[in-house]
Amino acid sequence: MRDDQAGCRPLTRPARENINTVASLEEESIERRTLSERLGDVIANFAGSMDFVWAHLAFFAAWIALNLRLLPGVPAFDPYPFVLLTLIVSAEAVIISTFVLVKQNRMSHRADQRDHLNLQIDLLAEKEITKMLQMQRLVCTKLGIEGVLEDQDAKELSEGTAVDSLARDLQSKIPE
Repeated sequence: MRDDQAGCRPLTRPARENINTVASLEEESIERRTLSERLGDVIANFAGSMDFVWAHLAFFAAWIALNLRLLPGVPAFDPYPFVLLTLIVSAEAVIISTFVLVKQNRMSHRADQRDHLNLQIDLLAEKEITKMLQMQRLVCTKLGIEGVLEDQDAKELSEGTAVDSLARDLQSKIPE
């Protein structure tokens, strides 16, 4: 069901443009991956799936059944305590966890890039809003609207924000 059919307003043109911009940035990021990154993602995605779990459960069950001689006529090659199975599973765990860590590192790097972009946009928006407040105060002065001019919050907000001081103050007050 579409949003406008569910009683929600349809998206505005700027909202649709923003969605398209974000989707485009994400597609570019996905396309820029190297072949080894793509392969690593396939492996990490499979390792994080239920298909992986079911495949391993079937593999372990077959291995254990075979090596406990539950299948007639098939000789055991890794009797209990399944030392070979333990070696294989341990090696697989190291390799799979490395693929997962590589993917997480790349995702973290991408999240850092998004955070930096967000910070740039936020800083720009703060400057734009401050400038609009300054211009609004000038209009109020020109029109002689005293109540707005005496508003202490409006006066303080129309001054530029010292982002570096704000960041240092915030850092000193937030416990680690």
